[in-house]
Amino acid sequence: MEKRIRMTWMAMAAITISLASALWILSVQAQEKKGDTFVKMNKEELKKQLTPMQYKVACEGSTEAPFTGAYWDHFEGGRYLCVVCKEPLFESGTKFHSGTGWPSFWAPVKNESVGEKDDYSYMMHRIEITCKKCGAHLGHVFDDGPKPTGKRYCVNSASLLFEKDSTGTR
Repeated sequence: MEKRIRMTWMAMAAITISLASALWILSVQAQEKKGDTFVKMNKEELKKQLTPMQYKVACEGSTEAPFTGAYWDHFEGGRYLCVVCKEPLFESGTKFHSGTGWPSFWAPVKNESVGEKDDYSYMMHRIEITCKKCGAHLGHVFDDGPKPTGKRYCVNSASLLFEKDSTGTR
C-alpha cells in the first residue's frame, strides 16, 4: 500500500513538472515573439525618441508599476495615442476608474486600432493588446470591465501620449 502511494505521488509529481515545463516553454516562446515586433523599426532611433520606461514597456513588453504612470488617475478630455507611432487608441470618454493603478478603458477608438494576441508569460494565459499600426505593447484586456462592452483595456501609461481636446472636457 505504501509503495503504491509513493508511486502515485511520484507520478503526480512527474505530471506536475511536465505541465510546469510546458507552460514555461510557452512563456519563453511568447516572450521571444514579442522581441520581433519592432524588426521593421530602427531600435536605436526608438531609444532616442522614447524615455527608457517607454521603450521598455512599448518595445520590450514590460509593465510599469501600478499607481506610478502619468495617466492612471488622469480624467481630462481628449485622446490617448500610441507613444511610438501616434496612432489614436482610446478616447477619454471610455476611460474609467478601475482601481488597478493603470489607465483602463472599456473600448478602443476603433476595433482596428488595437490588436490582441495570446500571452502565456508568467505561467498564465492573458490577452495582450498592442497598437495595430506599429505593434507597440500596450497592456492586456480583461472581461471584467463596465457596460456596454464588459471589457477592461488595462494599459500602461508609458505606452500612451495624451492629446487634449479643444474644450478640455470629457
